[in-house]
Amino acid sequence: MPDEATLAYYQRAAPRYTLSFGCAPSRHLDAFLDLLEPGAGVLEVGCGAGRDAARMVERGFSVDATDGTPAMVGKAKERFGVQARVMRFDQLDARNAYDAVWAHASLLHVARSELPGVLDAIRRALNPGGWHYASYKLGDGEGRCLLGRLHNFPDQDWILAAYREAGFAIENTEMWEGSGADGTVRDWIAITARKP
Repeated sequence: MPDEATLAYYQRAAPRYTLSFGCAPSRHLDAFLDLLEPGAGVLEVGCGAGRDAARMVERGFSVDATDGTPAMVGKAKERFGVQARVMRFDQLDARNAYDAVWAHASLLHVARSELPGVLDAIRRALNPGGWHYASYKLGDGEGRCLLGRLHNFPDQDWILAAYREAGFAIENTEMWEGSGADGTVRDWIAITARKP
């Protein structure tokens, strides 16, 4: 089940995310979209205030933008005109429905015990050969950030093994140092994977 404290944080913080985060899309988004056929169907899980979904629409993709909190969905519609809908990670039950699944800084909130099931659901939702992107804050075990949000804080070996065990072929990884919303500087990893 989703972490209620994390959902409640984003429900409260939606106005701050809308105002304080820039309108530019995530830095890995365009390179990911370049892997797709024109007009491909993309599911975004954890769309937040909608900046990445707006870029996908701008580039001509068919976008299903989702977030687990109604306030974030409302902000995505208000700020960017994105037709987002409320869906938590554990509610994904599509089969062979999308060409790609984009999950920038969202799956990092899934408890470690539940992440294999979520990754399996993402793989099932993808068409054969479909692409998946996700980014995670690295660490040495599940815990909460200074804002009280749950993070799985995997190490590199653990998260890559989780993807392989879920049946993904890992096509690319990138690591960098960055800070999250709570200001804590951590190593991050971006994973680009494919459903065989």
